Amino acid sequence: MQAKRQLKNTLLALCLIFVTASSWAQTLSATSPQLTLPRVTLQAGMYQIDAQVASTEDQREVGLMFRPQMPQHEGMLFVFEQPSPQCFWMKNTILPLSAAFIEADGTIVNIEDMKPQTTDSHCSKKPVQFVLEMNQGWFAKKGLKAGAKLTGAPFVTKKP
Repeated sequence: MQAKRQLKNTLLALCLIFVTASSWAQTLSATSPQLTLPRVTLQAGMYQIDAQVASTEDQREVGLMFRPQMPQHEGMLFVFEQPSPQCFWMKNTILPLSAAFIEADGTIVNIEDMKPQTTDSHCSKKPVQFVLEMNQGWFAKKGLKAGAKLTGAPFVTKKP
């Protein structure tokens, strides 16, 4: 009887350790930057962009949160299943960012500068399938504005 009780207590202790470790791991991942997402190369005229791709709901939810820095030629491309109005905010995002709201064919609809650590909404002016976040001012420095076209694998070419 004593051995059964000890085994039961040991199993309960192991379960408690597992649950605590799982909870700790979830908390850690919820406060850590996403650095291992798939990447895609995009072109904005003569400029090349190395973009991480956030294509799942969980990946899009975390986005660039908790990133202390990002190289100038890098960004994050948020991919949605179909065109729809999109709004972004900067909760837990340390970097000042600019977001380009992009149609399925790569055409920029509008660009919004976003202030770090705020919950202000920054929305597309019409339904879009992509949003590209870059360091704040990147689009302006490259002379890119609404109507400019990005190219690369994710964008669908309109047929004439």
